[in-house]
Amino acid sequence: MEPVTEKEIRSSFVNCSKGDAKRLNVPRNLAETDWEELDFLGWSDPSYAGRSYIVVPREGELIGVALKHETGGSDRAQMCTICMTTHSRGNVSLMTASKVGDSGRKGNTVGTYMCTDLACSLYARGKKTPALGNRYRENLTPEERVVRAQENLNAFVERLYT
Repeated sequence: MEPVTEKEIRSSFVNCSKGDAKRLNVPRNLAETDWEELDFLGWSDPSYAGRSYIVVPREGELIGVALKHETGGSDRAQMCTICMTTHSRGNVSLMTASKVGDSGRKGNTVGTYMCTDLACSLYARGKKTPALGNRYRENLTPEERVVRAQENLNAFVERLYT
């Protein structure tokens, strides 16, 4: 992922109002971010439990998505549908996002199970290991896991528009 600025982040959101995008908490450490390791920028809002955001580079533009999730998580191990990493209790959440446009204004949402810490890029690259450890072995290379995570993320973002 290419480095992005706070202004670019705020103007990228497609499923919330401009006022909401203006008020949301943007990560403070953008200058220290290792952009080469990321397929998307993801963060949780420390002042609003259960609120997270992702900014995804897609077809030459940035797509910002406001997400909601229940805090606490499941009592069971679960798998992220983006990076396919299995986590122990509470480390995968059902992330829901309002759809884009009129459909979203009517209350329609889409959801997917994602790593609660939104570090899917690092898990796919093997740069971060879940607390559960490597419970399942895969024969995919890190590059193949990255491609799969990108495809899964793009499929989720595409559902916002349908």
